[in-house]
Amino acid sequence: MSLRVIEITAPAGYADTLVALAEQYEAVEVFAARSADAGEARCIVHLVCETNRVQEFTDAVQKAIGRGDPWRAVMLAVEGTVPKYEPEKAESRPAFRSGAASREEIHEEVARNAELDSTFLVLTFLSAIVAAIGLLNDNVAVIIGAMVIAPLLGPNLAFALGTALGDRRLMFKAMRTNAAGIALTVALGVVIALLWTEGFDAPELLSRTKVGYDGIALALASGAAAVLSLVAGVSSALVGVMVAVALMPPAVAIGIMLGAGNPEGALGAAVLLGVNVVCVNLAAQSVFVAKGIRPRTWWEQKASAASLRINFAMWLVLLAALVGAITWLKVPVVPVQLLESVQDAAE
Repeated sequence: MSLRVIEITAPAGYADTLVALAEQYEAVEVFAARSADAGEARCIVHLVCETNRVQEFTDAVQKAIGRGDPWRAVMLAVEGTVPKYEPEKAESRPAFRSGAASREEIHEEVARNAELDSTFLVLTFLSAIVAAIGLLNDNVAVIIGAMVIAPLLGPNLAFALGTALGDRRLMFKAMRTNAAGIALTVALGVVIALLWTEGFDAPELLSRTKVGYDGIALALASGAAAVLSLVAGVSSALVGVMVAVALMPPAVAIGIMLGAGNPEGALGAAVLLGVNVVCVNLAAQSVFVAKGIRPRTWWEQKASAASLRINFAMWLVLLAALVGAITWLKVPVVPVQLLESVQDAAE
């Protein structure tokens, strides 16, 4: 069972209330102290509790203190305890929610990865160059390296979380960051293709211009795995998701094919990228809803519910359109000369 340390600073009058709440939500241990800060009486409450109780406890604290008085809660993951913590009774929560991080922890992690700053742009620029070199030289190891350092997964998860929480600011920030990252990647792919003097027939490159129905299943599974790793606090698992869902290579392939004068190849890569983006968002939103990641107050939940319905419908329509595009791309095109010869033979 994973644990979290929570430290709350608030006006001193809330000390007894916070301790009572900590005991109500079965804190492993709790300690409260009062102090004077610049003439204002303050308290600090330190407690350790099981991870799956953090959300309920912090919601109760928000309800008890409200917006009128200044307070802050800081949550820290516990790597280990001495002596080892052993739960005294079986978990009463559903197993699927066991070990879930709080919405504040998830929001902090996801929003940080959706920032459109110099770090995001530089990582996108470098990973696009690495991916282009790997695709053009048919080097799988280099392509995997580009997937690992590519930051394109972050904005997509941020958009899904923003939808689940009804956070329009996070949604718009994620859309802007994602659009900027993909635009930079495609533009860089075009430039590299114009400078490339060898052929564009590497198998790894051509494989990114084709997509099958199995790509849909892969992207859905990857998006679900990404959110589960975030909710469970296992961020290291995101590395595997970055490799599996592969947003960077098809985006680079779009630019390379455009620069090489191959619109059919660019269209195939665009369909693959679209499948990955749509399926990651659809799966991520589904898992956020299933894990109970939603706003705290009922009016915020009501507003986010409308946003969720609209976005679910939008992603499903886009997915249906992409399935149609995959089906169309799989239909073999009969050359005009062959059709003419068949007609002549029939006559």
